[in-house]
Amino acid sequence: MSQSKRMLLVSSPLLAAVLVLSACGGSNNSNGEAGGSGSIRIDGSSTVYPLSAIAAEDFQIANPGIQVTVGNSGTGGGFEKFCRGETDANNASRPIKDSEIEECASTGIDYGQLIVAIDALTVVVNKDNDFVTCLTTDQLTKIWGPDSTVANWNEVDPSFPSEPLPLFGPGTDSGTFDYFTGEINGEEGLSRTDFTPSEDDNVIVQGVAGSKGGLGYFGYTYFEENADKLKAVEIDSGSGCVGPSEASARDGSYTPLSRPLFVYPSVQALTDPAVADFFQFYVDNDAEIAKAALYIPLSDADQAKLATDFDALMTQANNL
Repeated sequence: MSQSKRMLLVSSPLLAAVLVLSACGGSNNSNGEAGGSGSIRIDGSSTVYPLSAIAAEDFQIANPGIQVTVGNSGTGGGFEKFCRGETDANNASRPIKDSEIEECASTGIDYGQLIVAIDALTVVVNKDNDFVTCLTTDQLTKIWGPDSTVANWNEVDPSFPSEPLPLFGPGTDSGTFDYFTGEINGEEGLSRTDFTPSEDDNVIVQGVAGSKGGLGYFGYTYFEENADKLKAVEIDSGSGCVGPSEASARDGSYTPLSRPLFVYPSVQALTDPAVADFFQFYVDNDAEIAKAALYIPLSDADQAKLATDFDALMTQANNL
């Protein structure tokens, strides 16, 4: 999992894939001054990782007495830990599954769903690929379907050259994998298996960048960070070719690969003042955090809903 370039400008460089940060001082406000000491544990989606990592890093500037740990084991792997009570919140690039809802219920974990940003899941090819500018959703299904044996670009379209087509994508614990396969192949988890999978988006970047005919997919942030070596492919879902961007994700024209990004805090964890203050800071500064992470901020209406949803969660926590 890479760090956001923008994140490095927010404060000090991050030294590991698992971020350990500290926090200090005051009461629940948008500056994040919490007071006291404690620890907060977050895991889950590598796509949402930059958002929570930036929130944690900025929060600790004012609060050096609270330790915040942000991991990136993937949406599914993160929910396994979350539903066992090992973490206070889970980052997710897809909604929680029925099986995960049941698992959390079995262990008595209550939670809330907070939408914190918008992503445009991006299909990428090598920067030197001069023959692919747009793919239809049918062509993506032809490439990524569970029965696909496509191994050359001219099998996708006869007008494309005879060029090997190595594939790179998120691992099966990734919410990005779930979302992409659900939208493109019609069922979450339904995919060909002969591709190079990784929970680390940097591995996908390096794979596509190192293969002239390579193709992969991941969140928009990682394309923006690597636009010097990758090219984003426009997607045609029936209404013409549209590329990933803030405008196309917001207006719905970048279908079907624009999606919300989530954080799921535990209601029980929010009874801890340090956890409550951290997430209040996250919500109050969500637009700035999304911009810093190079994601698409929520609309004003969705930002207001985020605040309302968090207030409802805090009411639940305060009633425990």
